[in-house]
Amino acid sequence: MMMRKIQLPFTQTQKVRYERAIERLQSLSSTVNSDASVIVTDTIPVNHEDAFLKGHGTSEVDGELLATVCGVVERVDKLVYVRTLRARYKPEVGDIVVGRVIEVAQKRWRVELNFTQDGVLMLSSMNMPDGSQRRRTSVDELNMRNIFVEHDVVCAEVRSIQHDGSLQLHARSQKYGKLEKGQLLKVDPYLVKRSKHHFHYIESLGIDLIIGCNGFIWVGEHVEVRDPVMMIDGQKDDEMISSSSSTKEQSHTPLETRQNICRIGNAIRVLSNLGFTVTVQVITETVNLSNSKNVDIHEMLCSEFHVLVAENEAERRREKRKK
Repeated sequence: MMMRKIQLPFTQTQKVRYERAIERLQSLSSTVNSDASVIVTDTIPVNHEDAFLKGHGTSEVDGELLATVCGVVERVDKLVYVRTLRARYKPEVGDIVVGRVIEVAQKRWRVELNFTQDGVLMLSSMNMPDGSQRRRTSVDELNMRNIFVEHDVVCAEVRSIQHDGSLQLHARSQKYGKLEKGQLLKVDPYLVKRSKHHFHYIESLGIDLIIGCNGFIWVGEHVEVRDPVMMIDGQKDDEMISSSSSTKEQSHTPLETRQNICRIGNAIRVLSNLGFTVTVQVITETVNLSNSKNVDIHEMLCSEFHVLVAENEAERRREKRKK
């Protein structure tokens, strides 16, 4: 983890507390990996008696292995490379991504993904609203705007990476699709680590959290995913009609839910400002910290709460290391 120098109006006491917390975090990181963070021309310690492979961001000069970029040293078997921290999103097939529709084109949507190129979601790669599996017709193409329009926030999966670097997306599951009643947040992609689970339901707050591998994070009201098997089996008549009508009636989001969305959103903003890895556990701990300290939602973005989060993270890592 690399801590940032943030520009906040610290008081002298807050500045001392913050710097002390950062020093503790850096000392804990250095005990784990003495060459974790490097800048350009820094020497990377390696054992020259053992064979090693020079990877990205490294160069051998006068018998020393030097870093050619700023980042974190990574070692995989004999391979030594530097993972840059300010790089844009680097996609992989199977990544869960969150994006915003910027164009409705012929049989496809173009989606902004915080990448060098926009993603492409084909109509044929989109799960139909009724859950049916069939060929797409000209009528479906005419009704594309009934599914997504410009500025809609969507969730999808990276299907393939083309030779020109463009991304092909697909959304063939009920868990993918349009996202409503929430906030779209953006963090640096390196703060998001790939994991088995990027969809989270914070049951205590009634909030859905989707942490996209591309650095876009969705925080929204919980939505029950309808089972497409039930819909295909014909059990949708009275039950689905009644549920859809009740959904239309309850078009508003309760105040408590909106407050929870804003609180989680501000927690993510604070973690991003501090340069901490964004995971559901750290986000939940930050939200709980704000509640335990009786910090209002708007006060979470102030200097004092940034200091509290840094101190809490240092203490959490120290306790974790003891175990």
